[in-house]
This record gives sequence, C-alpha cells and structure tokens, in this order.
Amino acid sequence: MSVTQQQVLEALKRVRSPRGVALTDAGVLSPITANDGKVFFSINVEASEARAWEDTRTQAEAAVRAIPGVTMAMIALTAERKAGAAAPPARQGGVQPVSAHRPHQHQHPADSPMSKQAAIPGIAAVIAVASGKGGVGKSTTAINLALGLRDLGLKVGLLDADIYGPSVPRLTGLQEKPQLTPEKKMIPLSRFGLSIMSIGFLVDEDSPMIWRGPMVMSAINQMLRDVAWGTLDVLVVDMPPGTGDAQLTLAQNVPLKGAVIVSTPQDLSLIDARRGLAMFRKVNVPVLGIIENMSYFQCPECGTRSDIFGHGGARHEAERLGVPFLGEIPLHMDIRATSDAGKPLVESEPNGPHAAIYRAIASSVRDQLKEAIAAA
Repeated sequence: MSVTQQQVLEALKRVRSPRGVALTDAGVLSPITANDGKVFFSINVEASEARAWEDTRTQAEAAVRAIPGVTMAMIALTAERKAGAAAPPARQGGVQPVSAHRPHQHQHPADSPMSKQAAIPGIAAVIAVASGKGGVGKSTTAINLALGLRDLGLKVGLLDADIYGPSVPRLTGLQEKPQLTPEKKMIPLSRFGLSIMSIGFLVDEDSPMIWRGPMVMSAINQMLRDVAWGTLDVLVVDMPPGTGDAQLTLAQNVPLKGAVIVSTPQDLSLIDARRGLAMFRKVNVPVLGIIENMSYFQCPECGTRSDIFGHGGARHEAERLGVPFLGEIPLHMDIRATSDAGKPLVESEPNGPHAAIYRAIASSVRDQLKEAIAAA
C-alpha cells in the first residue's frame, strides 16, 4: 500500500504542539518524503524550545507509524539557535562538539554525552571503518574486511552508515527491501554469510539525501537499534567520510570497540586520516590501525610496480602516531571489477593474493577484539 504526503499530514493534524496548535499549523515541518512506505521529515524549532518539543516529536513518530502501509518513519528534531544567541544545554541524544567530550573539572560523569552509550543486544563488538576524506576505497575495504572476519569463523554484520553516498547495495548486488518483524524491526538482508543493512536499501539509488545533521543522526540510530541483528561477533560499520555528525553519533550512542582508518599514501589523504584518528581518540575509541589503500600499482602485463600515489605514507603515519599498521592494499583492476560487479574480491577470488591481504588485516583486527568477543 502506497503512503502519500497527504495521509502523513492528516495524521500529524492530530498531534498537538507545545504551542497548543496542531503540528501541521505550527510552521515547523520540513518537506515530507513518503516513498514505498518510508516517511522522512524533520521538526525545526529554536534550540531554546527543543526540550519542550521532544514529546511532540515522539508523538508525531507514533502517529506516522500507525498509518497503514508505513514500514519506517524517521522524524528528527532540528534545534537551531539564532545568530548571537548563547548555545543551549545539550539535550538527550544531541551531539556536542568534540571539545565537550573532555570532562570539565567539576563535571559529573553522568553528564557526559558518552554516558548515554548503550550496547546493542546480541552484538559483541561494533567497529567503525572510517576515513578523513572520500574516494579512498573505504567501502570496498569495509566489505572485504567483513568477509575476512567471516572467513576467520566469526559471525559478522555490515552496516552502511554512509547516509549521503551508500555504496553497499552496489558492492553486494542487493536491491531488495528489508522485511519487518512483528515488532516492526527491520530484518537485515543476507549475502555472502553477512547480515547487511544500508540506507540504500530504503531509498532509490538516484534519490539525493538532502538531510540535515539531526536526520542523519536519527537514521543511524534507527539502523543500529531498529534492526533485528540477532547474535553477531562483530558489526562492521562503514562510516561516511569526515569527522561530523555521523561519527559523533556512533561514538556517543554505542561503545565502539575500535576504529579502522583507511587512507591512500599521498600527503593530502594522510592529513585527513590524521584528523579522523584524532577524533576517535578524543572520544576514547581505540584505533585498531591504519590501512594504506591503493598503495601501489603492479602492471598485470609486465609486472612493473608503480607507486602512483606515493608509497609508505600510511605506515610512517601509523609509526609516528603509535597505532598498528594493518597492511597495504594495491590498486588493482580485480578489486575494482569485483566491487562494481557486486561480488567482492574476498568472496569471488578467495584464493587470490589480494584476498590474502584482506584476511591478514582481518586477523589483526580479530586479535585486538578477542577480549570483547570472548566476554560476550
């Protein structure tokens, strides 16, 4: 059953705002997206009023979910302050600047944003695969790392948290829509022995994700909490590039067991990778190591090796920063071709030399997670 914007508006008319008027008359709604049973919109209010509006957001979400045919609802509360106004106290679930993560002299630990972390039932370890910038092959690395962990006998899930540019549907060849449990939790798709979820399964591939920070945060939280992951040893999260809302949302809401940083050898990429590593350290997330992707090119015809982007920069950076160097992945046509075809290299060419590199990286990551997995 198709759900229309008008149906959503009719449902929201029955929700009262803190101002005493219908939510649809309060002048706070963003444009509503309703497609294939999925509804997205935000409620935009002044930061000083945000706390009072949280109950309204909850009621609006419940009203939308009750519409026949709605399978998913993401309603974010966007709180902005006027120019020149003092910053308001952080509300429940809000993301603070990185500087706020350092305890103040008189701050009680319960007041820290990190105190709101809660483990995901059934998942022993959540790790992030991140990069300081886009275009370094992070998603390809994430899925092949997940497959390498699978080959080591672990039960593995993969969450594509790159809201603006989800790559996992293309990398896996999956086009299906997730089904729902009776409790309206999404059931992750299964491919290659992995449990997989991506925002790309919920929206059309060509649809632009013009979402503000709170919508991104809501989406990531729902894909973490409203998915029936079952029992997993490791959930690998493919992060969007950079050091913004998505990274902080994950660090604040889930006790991450570690982060893997992907970089290419050249200086510009390493500068951004350094920022990403520093961000995870600031929020007390262990850095499991750095991977140098597109490390070198070896001609398939003559065997000549060329360091197109330079070579060894990530290794030197890891040594300088005192974190593990996990390995070098070459720039090779097979890696690109298998990724584009939806058959990642560790799955499609398991006995090849490049799959062995990914498995060696996975082994190093597994060894660092042994304690967390054994405890679970």
